[in-house]
Amino acid sequence: MFNGNIVVIGVSTGGPITLKTLFSTLPRLEAAVIVVLHIQPGMDERVALSLAKVSVMPVNLAKDGEYLRTGHVYLAPGGCHLALEGNRRIMLVSGPRVNYVQPSADVTMKSLQRSRSNVFVGIVLTGMGNDGAEGIRHIKSIGGITIAQDRETSSVYGMPRSAIATGAVDYVLPDVKMGKLIERLVNGE
Repeated sequence: MFNGNIVVIGVSTGGPITLKTLFSTLPRLEAAVIVVLHIQPGMDERVALSLAKVSVMPVNLAKDGEYLRTGHVYLAPGGCHLALEGNRRIMLVSGPRVNYVQPSADVTMKSLQRSRSNVFVGIVLTGMGNDGAEGIRHIKSIGGITIAQDRETSSVYGMPRSAIATGAVDYVLPDVKMGKLIERLVNGE
């Protein structure tokens, strides 16, 4: 089953360690969680397995045409973009790199469509460049809530800094404190 709530996380350099820190603090969320990590094909499966060891939610590589399920984590595979069709179905898309990366958090975040009844949370974690900034702006524009990792806990502050510079970030937090906020936002606790 899928309740329509979606959390999208964009991350790059330093990502696997930061993701393990974050997912080790998260309970089962009343949302589908999509992780867009800048990663090469072949490494993606290892990252999914590593996250699955610390997460209470099932973690899998996203598959083309798959429908989202509440309480599940989907890792965008390396070498393609992940877009959502109707906020419910995963579409793996080939095509040019966006922000010099593939998968791109901007592609995933910008594929979300406005919904009056669902909670959308966009998160940008550590990484080089500016991927996720336009996606954060989009999520905010459709009524979502946005979070960026703070400078102190980011391995590389490029992506969070670019997201914050849009003026569309609601919360700036260390990775170890994000879990409680995400839980409150989507689980209402």
